[in-house]
Amino acid sequence: MRVRVNRRTTKRMAVVGTAAAALATTTLAMAPTASADSYRGCDWPRVCFYLTSSDWGDKDPTAAYQDVTTSYQDLGSRSRGADHVTNTRNDDRVYLRYIRNSTGATSYKCVPPNHFQYFSSAFTVTGIRIDTASSC
Repeated sequence: MRVRVNRRTTKRMAVVGTAAAALATTTLAMAPTASADSYRGCDWPRVCFYLTSSDWGDKDPTAAYQDVTTSYQDLGSRSRGADHVTNTRNDDRVYLRYIRNSTGATSYKCVPPNHFQYFSSAFTVTGIRIDTASSC
């Protein structure tokens, strides 16, 4: 059995195939890249605590949290009273509960995605809540 191929049809199919391949390549090249990253030794997607400025300088977190929660988690001994907290999450804000050492008053601080917060010795960080909203 002999199949007759129309050259015009073959040429049209080749052009359509080439255009589809070019479109697929363009689509892949324009796709957003993941922005997962680490910062100061804190791997994505974590919120890391550094008890001392030395830990911060050495890029050596003493504790890390990553679970989204609906209520505050009390911090353990490796995170309570940390000098620095960094949020490497790309889409989630973090609320930190802290007390003012001079008055004992409780306050809250929001840390946006991919930001960090410094706490002087006048404050003690006591809790964390990771929230799925991206802005404070």
